Amino acid sequence: MKKTLPLILSVAALFALIACSSKVPDLGMQQGRFALCQEGADCVSSQATNEKHRIEPFQARGDANKVMVDLGNAVESIFGGKVLETEGNYLRAEFKSSILRTMDDAEFYYDEQAGVVEVHAVSRGETLDFSDNRDRMEELRVIFAGMQ
Repeated sequence: MKKTLPLILSVAALFALIACSSKVPDLGMQQGRFALCQEGADCVSSQATNEKHRIEPFQARGDANKVMVDLGNAVESIFGGKVLETEGNYLRAEFKSSILRTMDDAEFYYDEQAGVVEVHAVSRGETLDFSDNRDRMEELRVIFAGMQ
């Protein structure tokens, strides 16, 4: 037990250091596009072209104000979800990862003409969070669909 405790404390300290040292990735849209998912990152995007990072956009319909309110409510109904910014058809949120308690970022854009919400979610830092972003976005899709 004496040898195990220092190892456990060291691993816990390492995870805490990683979680605290991560920075917010570049977010926002440039010419109607989210930033690309970087290779090796836990990132999903409805605008990605490769299978690893690709996720389908959410189906949406109706007035942009209602869609954005529903989307914000769906985000905040998920553990650790917090809306940070809503501007027009764009919403930015942050999530606390369920396993390592790292912060993840997500952004959404409602394309009213296409009837979809474009999705982009990325983990902060280089930590492995066991595909939390993809799982969280799929959970969010179900909650949001129930509000539509």
